[in-house]
Amino acid sequence: MKQETLEIDNRFGEEYPGKYTFAEITWAKRNRIIQKHTKYNKLSGDVESSDFIAIQAETIMASMHVQPQSHPITLEKLLGEEDGVPIELGELFSKVVNKLNGMSREDLRFLLEQLDEENRIALLSSLGYVKPSAGHPQSLPSSQQEQCRSSATS
Repeated sequence: MKQETLEIDNRFGEEYPGKYTFAEITWAKRNRIIQKHTKYNKLSGDVESSDFIAIQAETIMASMHVQPQSHPITLEKLLGEEDGVPIELGELFSKVVNKLNGMSREDLRFLLEQLDEENRIALLSSLGYVKPSAGHPQSLPSSQQEQCRSSATS
């Protein structure tokens, strides 16, 4: 299974520095997470709604195999609206996890066809394809990328 390790410095806050290792999750695990946070029409089976933030947060936690001993990342912290992780850190984790557990174009196309515009934007934002509405950068500036070393192994 593919793995990727990030070495995070303290630019996201004093509680986050350290090594984080993510590993690919199984198809079954990914689908169980999606099913858990997706509501379907009982008659037609069409998708009525999906909580993309919860899906992404649970996928991050399922993929995270190593984090600093202080365990600064929890599901509650990822989902927290007031005391959550910094946006840039969450986006970095999402990018790594999405790369490891790659959603196929067909999966993405299917999900996008089921959604209204607001939910489509939320999904694409959670996957790192569009900027969040607050206007925060989607990717780290090159100086920050150098500070955050990433190593990937297959």
